Parts: sequence; structure tokens; C-alpha cells
Amino acid sequence: MKIAIPLTIATLTLAALSPVFAQNRGVTEADLGGSGSVAVSAEIWVDNWFAMSVDGAPLYEDSTAYNTERSFNGERITFNADLPMTVAFEFRDFMENDTGLEYIGERNQQMGDGGAIAQFKDANSDVLGVTDASWRCLIAQYAPIDTTCEDTGDPQVGVGACASETQVVPADWTSVDFDDSDWASATVHSERDVGPKDGYDAISWDGRAELIWVDDLERDNIVLCRAVIGD
Repeated sequence: MKIAIPLTIATLTLAALSPVFAQNRGVTEADLGGSGSVAVSAEIWVDNWFAMSVDGAPLYEDSTAYNTERSFNGERITFNADLPMTVAFEFRDFMENDTGLEYIGERNQQMGDGGAIAQFKDANSDVLGVTDASWRCLIAQYAPIDTTCEDTGDPQVGVGACASETQVVPADWTSVDFDDSDWASATVHSERDVGPKDGYDAISWDGRAELIWVDDLERDNIVLCRAVIGD
């Protein structure tokens, strides 16, 4: 079975997971517990939003709602897992609608830009894995199809330059056994291109952790990425 990725979603309910939240220098911290044999700490920064699954089960959703403009908070979550574990992210850059634009109707109407980085450590602070070019990614939503949409006075969803392309993805894309060999390798982007802020500098990133997305930071708006950690 395959499913379409909708524009507005509720992939999981944080209240159901009963995390313990705290704030630390622009980084939201949550302790999720769990029954795995290894205590894992995941540090994540995404422009703009993410949902994370481990071994096919939803684990955590960005503490700041997807429809929040300029959401650049860092996240630090701890949980228990058995290694190796398959980590799958749904990354979303902010867009007001399927045109892919933000600030629609304002003087700064524009295409936004994405970017994500994550690192995973054990209880001894040894690095288990990081985001890099080895991750496999799929573009789930791409818009606008032509950059001239950005300068359109009244951009309309699905019309002309403001049309979008949406990929139908397998329902089991977060599972351990899913074959992602047809997915593209993640594209590594520089700090200069992504412009990370607000929580990014509050995390001490391992030198191997890289900012990833797919090719187009501005028009690849919904991106699915996965990797095996602790292998």
C-alpha cells in the first residue's frame, strides 16, 4: 500500500508518549524512556519541523508546531532502543500552502529554505551516528514548479508556475525492512547555505554531523530521510 503525504498532519500525539519536557538555552529536552537495552540521546535541529520514527514506530514530533513561521529550535531527546536501529525522519520546511511559498501577499513573499542535522549518542557520549551523505532521502512535496511563482501577485495553488509535485510514498517507509535503495543519497549543505540559528549553536555538534536535505533547499519542501544507526 502507498500513501500520499498530506500538507497538514498529526503523525503522533506527544501527550500519549508522556515525555518530560525542559528548556535549556534554546534547546527543548524530552525524556521518552522506553524498553530498549541502550540509552540513546538524539540532538536534532531542523528548519522547520520534523517527525521521527524508530524501527517503524513513531517516537517524537518537533515540539514547535509545523505551521509556526521561523521555527528553528533545537531538540534533545533521550530514549531507550535496541541497536542497530532504523531512524526515519519526515522533514518539513514551512510553507503557507501547496504553492511552497511563505509570507504570501507580503513584501517579503518568498520560497523558504530547509535544512536538518542530527546526532545520536549513547550514555557514555560516544557517537552512534550522525546525519551525512549516507542517509537515503525521498522528495515528498516539491513546489513551486517554477521560481517565477515567488514574484506572482496572487499565487494560486496548482496554477501555472505555482503548481506542485507530490510523491506517493510507501506506507511502510519507516520500517526496518523497507528497501530504500531507490532513494537518493542525502545532499550535504553548508552552514552558509542553510543559515542555521536559534538552538543550533546551543548544541555541540560532532565534526562528522552534517546539514542535510535534498538538492533544492527552497523547493523541496517535504523530505523523508532514513538511516541505520548503531550498526
